[in-house]
Amino acid sequence: MTQVIIAGIGQTPVGEHWELSLRQLAGQAIRAALADSGGLKPQALFVGNMLAPNLSRQAHLGALIAEYAGLTGIEAVTVEAAGASGGAALRQAYLAILSGFVEVALVVGVEKFTDTIGAEVDGMVASATDGDYEAEQGLTPTAQAALLMRRYQHEHQLPPDALEKFPLLAHANGAGNPHAMFRKAIKPEAYLKAEMISEPVNLLDVAPQADGAAALLLVRADRLPAGQKAVRIAASDLCIDTVALHDRHEVLHFQAVQNSVQRALAKAGQKLEDMDFFEYHDAYSIYAALSLEAAGFAGRGQGWRGCSLPCATLGGLKARGYPGGASGVYQAAEAALQLRGEAGACQVAGARLGMIQALGGPASTAVTHILEKVA
Repeated sequence: MTQVIIAGIGQTPVGEHWELSLRQLAGQAIRAALADSGGLKPQALFVGNMLAPNLSRQAHLGALIAEYAGLTGIEAVTVEAAGASGGAALRQAYLAILSGFVEVALVVGVEKFTDTIGAEVDGMVASATDGDYEAEQGLTPTAQAALLMRRYQHEHQLPPDALEKFPLLAHANGAGNPHAMFRKAIKPEAYLKAEMISEPVNLLDVAPQADGAAALLLVRADRLPAGQKAVRIAASDLCIDTVALHDRHEVLHFQAVQNSVQRALAKAGQKLEDMDFFEYHDAYSIYAALSLEAAGFAGRGQGWRGCSLPCATLGGLKARGYPGGASGVYQAAEAALQLRGEAGACQVAGARLGMIQALGGPASTAVTHILEKVA
């Protein structure tokens, strides 16, 4: 079977890049990935983006970014799946290489939140919810997360600080990530003092929306340059659930997460206990807890306790920052660094297998990849 290799990675720091355009951010990440790949030339570009037509008033990103990067003439498209857009773009590139029609593919995730400011941003972000039955009634993704968190606290009789370990872990790990938006650990007492955003979700429960771009060069194994650093994509899976929370049989169970994890493990021929780290999609603390449970790393109602497996190893969305549709590509780049032994102060000792997962909404879309170190 064809093996798909991540041969090059590139990232921009996540933050407020007022001085850079969408294409410039993407171009920086692409140039870094191309250089890291040993000079591979992509035949196709897959762009992961969530909100550029709204935030940046710019659609047609495939052609725009390919042209700016000097790749005119290649195949190029944009992939959108809300917050899972980057993970979905990575999957499309992976499938393109498996198909045999593409030998070298470029993936870039990019988002520019600072192209729009003020309350208008909330309405744009809410487009990831059910427009007719949620967004139209004033429900935002943060309010959606608050509904889940309130129900979770009620069902399991949890104290107000039950989910504090997720932001504490993220910020402790983010301190060692040079691309992270927040590079400072926080103290436990800061959690209960944090401002409420949508009760019971407080400021430290929410990953900060920010600008950023990350890129990957994928190549068929037999096209990998000699001596090139490599990480294999052992499996890829995407699964959906309902967009609206009220349409679910169990609102506190991320069924799409469970399905995508189980199918990815089966494709990779691996077990959950074989994983050396897990990069969950901690856009909100409650998402991290529910993802751990649905993936099988924690029992039902126990996800708030965390798990023994290293998670959010370079700060997750919470400390690295949440660049919308680019997040899934950042996860893959960070996991590749772990497996290449290049994660610096954030290195997971002996990492051989890693699982990454990007979510669109409250796991309305779940994209799971298993990455493996190439000996």
